[in-house]
Amino acid sequence: MAARTFPDGFLWGAATSAPQIEGGHREGGRGESIWDRFCEDPVRIADGSDARVACDHFHRWREDLDLLRWLGVGAYRFSIAWPRIMPGGRGAINPAGLDYYDALVDALLEAGIRPFVTLYHWDLPQALEDEGGWAARATAEAFVEYADAVSARLGDRVAHWTTHNEPWCIAILGHEQGEQAPGRRDPAEALRVGHHVLLSHGWATGVLRRNSPGAEVGIVTIVAPVWPATENGADRDAARRLDGSLNRWYLDPVFHGRYPEDAIEDRVRRGHLQGRDLPFVRPGDLEAIAAPIDFLGVNYYSRAVVRADAAGEPVAVPPQGDRTDMGWEVFPQGLHSMLLRVAREYRPAKIYVTENGAAYSDTADAEGRIADGRRIEYLRGHLAASLDAIAADVPLAGYFVWSLLDNFEWAHGYSKRFGLFEVDFATQRRRPRDSAHWYRQVVAAGAVDDPTQQPLSRRIP
Repeated sequence: MAARTFPDGFLWGAATSAPQIEGGHREGGRGESIWDRFCEDPVRIADGSDARVACDHFHRWREDLDLLRWLGVGAYRFSIAWPRIMPGGRGAINPAGLDYYDALVDALLEAGIRPFVTLYHWDLPQALEDEGGWAARATAEAFVEYADAVSARLGDRVAHWTTHNEPWCIAILGHEQGEQAPGRRDPAEALRVGHHVLLSHGWATGVLRRNSPGAEVGIVTIVAPVWPATENGADRDAARRLDGSLNRWYLDPVFHGRYPEDAIEDRVRRGHLQGRDLPFVRPGDLEAIAAPIDFLGVNYYSRAVVRADAAGEPVAVPPQGDRTDMGWEVFPQGLHSMLLRVAREYRPAKIYVTENGAAYSDTADAEGRIADGRRIEYLRGHLAASLDAIAADVPLAGYFVWSLLDNFEWAHGYSKRFGLFEVDFATQRRRPRDSAHWYRQVVAAGAVDDPTQQPLSRRIP
């Protein structure tokens, strides 16, 4: 296979999040989060575990910085733990929490690694949840206060800020389907939650620009192409419905200043809204949400294939091809198609792939080698798809592999392994998989072997 080269200046990185790796449950002044409370019911977590220790990154971050340095990446995407900065969600600031991230940022910069900071990766302070959580407009106001505190301290050194990670997951998995914290099942509430998350993003954008002049500010969404199982009208409409609630409901307000009309009608039809007017939207909200941003982060793992049930609602069709341990189809063409679609329909100034990776349970052989060839092939295919998107004039500026480490994978606990580095959670030993060695070579060369050599589409008009 011939190597294909990424453009000069392409940003290579690895990604994590605070609630999945930090641990330090009640250390350093950290308050309780909704995930701490969620994990108190072991039935909610597949293996009955919690994130009180996780990867113990709170104590071992210097060791993990050595892993980043060894990989040779130019950036590290990590999140700030809101409960570590403001244990009560608003008001009193915990100086030790800011000191912790201050030291991490300085060490990253000293190592020549750019800090790529996410302010919210799902760990809402429980104190705010007790007051209504994201369903309450006041939580959006509290987020701006929190963003101000963090960026006032770190804004002179952090040049890349992300407000939120995956608003769809916050709203739908957390408040409609109940699969993630806080575990609620209220579709109407989920719509309010999504709006308040987006509103807090828009409000915080100006604060970040003020406290961090010249920095790039953006938001991260999960994206997936939605394909109908057949070409019949019902399946095609089911795919449109899911696309509206998964992709367009969060991208349209940010870039177009409106919610998609057809998706509003779908929610009215399902009884989640009483009418076409959105009661949670106040004058000026949509203008605030559509505040200009410098980049869009996209997280991609797979596509969705759906059929219509008897009521016309989308139902997932199990994938037939290669699957990861999450049960997700390996489909790199989906990343390519979504990058082109986002570039064409929303015209972001810059795009980063902020998460992309695969869970596999490969174990070490007698010599201690972890040969995770399936993960390497997954990453290779998605990097080739990224190159094809760049060739089609998509403004893709960087790629962050998910994840640096095996971690607490939310409701799956520790049963799913995404890391380039295996973590033995009993001893906290880190050990590189073959994929870590492979990714290190890709980063050093700025190039990847293309398994297809076939361009996937024409250039963006």
